[in-house]
Amino acid sequence: MLSLVREPLAALKPEDVLIRVEAAPINPSDIGAMLGAADLSLAWTADGAAGPELVAPVPAASLPAMRSSRAASMPVGLEGAGTVVAAGSSQAAQSLMGKTVAAMAGGMYARYRCVAAAECLVLPEGTSAVEAASCFVNPLAALGMVETARREGHTAIVQTAAASNLGQILLRICLADGVPLVNVVRSQQQEELLRAQGARYVCNSSSGDFRNRLVDAIAATGATIVLDPIGGGSGGQILSCMEVAISRRPGQAASRYGSEVLKQLYVYGALDPRPIEIPRDIGAAWAAGGWLLLRYLKVTQPQILDRLKARVAAEVKTTFASHYARGISLKEVISPEVLKVCAHPATGMKFLIEPWKNC
Repeated sequence: MLSLVREPLAALKPEDVLIRVEAAPINPSDIGAMLGAADLSLAWTADGAAGPELVAPVPAASLPAMRSSRAASMPVGLEGAGTVVAAGSSQAAQSLMGKTVAAMAGGMYARYRCVAAAECLVLPEGTSAVEAASCFVNPLAALGMVETARREGHTAIVQTAAASNLGQILLRICLADGVPLVNVVRSQQQEELLRAQGARYVCNSSSGDFRNRLVDAIAATGATIVLDPIGGGSGGQILSCMEVAISRRPGQAASRYGSEVLKQLYVYGALDPRPIEIPRDIGAAWAAGGWLLLRYLKVTQPQILDRLKARVAAEVKTTFASHYARGISLKEVISPEVLKVCAHPATGMKFLIEPWKNC
């Protein structure tokens, strides 16, 4: 069940600030937190004690996995931005008064959010809350994945769902930093979108020669890492193409174990809910794992994170710009029609919550 709840504002600690939240994006991770395995095709709205509520059934097989989220009320909204309207007594908190800041503190689908000053990202003068709303999840994920690839010795990357907001940000990072990038999309329109932004290698999975073009692009770039938000058989197919591309290299000796070049797959989403499939034609030198932003933020050195955040703030209107199909109010978030669109992400259909809209 989803509902809007009125809660009293907590007293500010010396190091806290109070943000008047003016914009918060709906990310796929937020949809997962709000809906889990709920069946939106059978959802309805009801009148609750505090106002309208959205109710949707959950398949019996999914109930055990959702037990913790059904046991208590959970605030949602991973990130957002707004204006600091009150601050604790510390110098760090007081220095943020009146400034536009972004935060990834959870519970950002609200009109006000109390956050530690240290968790705020201060934006350049003239940056709006809408421009700052998506400063954390997609920008830091894209930067973190490129940093991970470099740290592990990969010199070129393949990404799937490349026309997504995150995919376009990753493209701009790689263009700016000189990192060869192979972009996998699923339509001619998406291919044209990325080529217009400067992408050199774009492979359309709906084309008849997709596999040959993908192998050629991997061979040309030397890509050995896949960043995949889809899951299912998507990443495994690319590992297979990598093995073919590597076998073309001059001096590559034939072996019953395949090439000795490590091929890495990182899955950072689950657009395809089916089990992840790894084919057996990729040799023995491969690895697959999950890549999660929250874990990356916990294990990465603070000085690296500070550098990445500073870059996001400096390039918030260029490299890390996000675009939204529609701004909605808090009340619209619990609309089945709105959530059905959000639950099936499509290129150019990202929604933005504006908590003070239609007040």
